[in-house]
Amino acid sequence: MTKAHTETTWPADVRTLSIDIGGSGIKASIVNAQAVMVSDRVRVDTPYPCPPELLVETVTELVSDMLDVNRVSVGFPGLVRHGHVLEVPSLTRLEYGGERDPGMMARWNGFDLGHALAKAFELPTKVVNDADMQGCAVVRGDGVEFVLTLGTGVGTALFSDGVLLPHFELSHGPFMKDMSFDIALGNAQRKEIGNKRWAKRVRSAIQAFDDMYFFDHLYVGGGNAKHLDESDIGPKGEVVPNTSGILGGVRVWDLDA
Repeated sequence: MTKAHTETTWPADVRTLSIDIGGSGIKASIVNAQAVMVSDRVRVDTPYPCPPELLVETVTELVSDMLDVNRVSVGFPGLVRHGHVLEVPSLTRLEYGGERDPGMMARWNGFDLGHALAKAFELPTKVVNDADMQGCAVVRGDGVEFVLTLGTGVGTALFSDGVLLPHFELSHGPFMKDMSFDIALGNAQRKEIGNKRWAKRVRSAIQAFDDMYFFDHLYVGGGNAKHLDESDIGPKGEVVPNTSGILGGVRVWDLDA
């Protein structure tokens, strides 16, 4: 049986199939040891409803011609521990942007996505939170670094001197009225209130996270980062390319993530 995460010594020219699962789309590319894409990036819309079995089938079909690699890295839009899904807001909806469905929540709760994908690929496979994987591509290893991803929902990751700290769903904390960070800054709210009001919320959220974590540097990524400018992210922040979610698939194997 293929293990989800196999400890091994990788060759100097290690090839990593890096997969970025999002609430609206699933993207993948092969990345070399220098974290450079060496294949075209492929993409497919995330299906809805999306139970675990359909996600595995969709991802497997997407990358069926890309398995001449040593290992697979998967960024997932939820809380994952040891390959098991504990929480995933976006994929527990019956339609994109809809309400969460109790039946879908039950199907995802505890699902061993790491082993399911490793079995499908027949390759060592590591599944981590997508913000964690994006952070692996951009952090400098100096001080406390905070990663904020803005897409269908909101992702967060925290690093200390280059070490990835245990992942917590910080975006699920209360932000305003009866909304969490994840909802208030999510794509549905951006469309509802417009980019200007949404950007104001992002500025307030960044200040709140800074008040809690006193980060030295901030990296803002995800598909909706393009709607922000420098004044929105502050002097300690920078917008990072959306491709970081794939490029981080190399370094994530060097971290205890």
